[in-house]
Amino acid sequence: NTYIYCYKIKQHLNTYFLRKLITCVPPLRYYGCGLVVPECLEGCRVLDLGCGSGRDCYMLIQLVGEKGHVTGIDMTEDQLVVARKYIDYHMQRFGYKKPNVNFVQGYIEALAEAGLVEKSYDIIISNCVVNLSPDKTSVLREAYRVLKDAGELYFSEVYSDARIPEDLKANKVLWGECLSGALWWEDLIRLAEEVGFCKPRLVTASIITVGNKELEKLLGDYKFVSATYRLFKLPKGSEKKSCLVMYNGEITGEEESFEFDAQYTFKVDAEMEVDGVVASILNNSRFSEEFTFQPQGLNTSGSGGCWAKPKVSDSYQCVNMPHFLSVGHIFSNALNSISRLCIMFQLSFRCKIHFCYNFRLISFQHNN
Repeated sequence: NTYIYCYKIKQHLNTYFLRKLITCVPPLRYYGCGLVVPECLEGCRVLDLGCGSGRDCYMLIQLVGEKGHVTGIDMTEDQLVVARKYIDYHMQRFGYKKPNVNFVQGYIEALAEAGLVEKSYDIIISNCVVNLSPDKTSVLREAYRVLKDAGELYFSEVYSDARIPEDLKANKVLWGECLSGALWWEDLIRLAEEVGFCKPRLVTASIITVGNKELEKLLGDYKFVSATYRLFKLPKGSEKKSCLVMYNGEITGEEESFEFDAQYTFKVDAEMEVDGVVASILNNSRFSEEFTFQPQGLNTSGSGGCWAKPKVSDSYQCVNMPHFLSVGHIFSNALNSISRLCIMFQLSFRCKIHFCYNFRLISFQHNN
């Protein structure tokens, strides 16, 4: 690529844990703009949109375990040939009796044509692929269709601060660099809600710096961010009432606190009020056993409170959900994050952050 990505690090991820996962993955070529690793994946069925050579899939099969399953879909058969080469290797390495991953050729706008059936996945991930689709509405609609009730679309993508005009979209270089195909962040909100998802909730975001003068001239005043969002398919008719919740600290890598999204960070054994949508997500999702719930207005003093464990439904699904912040807020937070990183590593603000994955594998270069 001719530009530099700058990413805010997802602070709550267990760095050692993720590095250990990465060491188990062969050195496959990587095309993403982040690292898409939701929490609590064990036993889940996961779909990777635009899986490429399978790098994210092979990391996730360690997290879903032998009882879970990961499917990767990509339109490029040559990429899938590479991905399939490593199936037996990983089954032997992890000691699985049978493969818990498969790869399918198809288009992310037409999952039904690829044989992916309705309500068959707990979580869908995607890593800088949606911006390359000319029909983003169909991508979201198909994702919604194949997700189970209370399912989650967890994806990293490039977004713009305004709608990109058609003449820039027609530029093959800008499109190939994942810039001119970027959604305006307000269109993401509109499209997601039209399809049926809850309002997108932000997990992390950072500014993308274009390091090519010719591309900068073509783009003019347009600005871009890389952001990870969570979109949720709540069951129809699910109750949405604000609630007090208490996190039990049992999520691996999140033992002291759980950074649910950019709005909510739950500290272990501490009461916290959540809005009705988040309460519904926690109560209907795989996170239901990680929290105790208390309806608003009940007295929790004296006897230790009347905290109640939720009932876990038979149709257990995977979910999450962050609050959407404005692009201006994202830009401000991104610059602050980059500045803090430079200070932390005793570098000047002139340093270049070449590629900061969400799991803190960082490469810096001084500008002498």
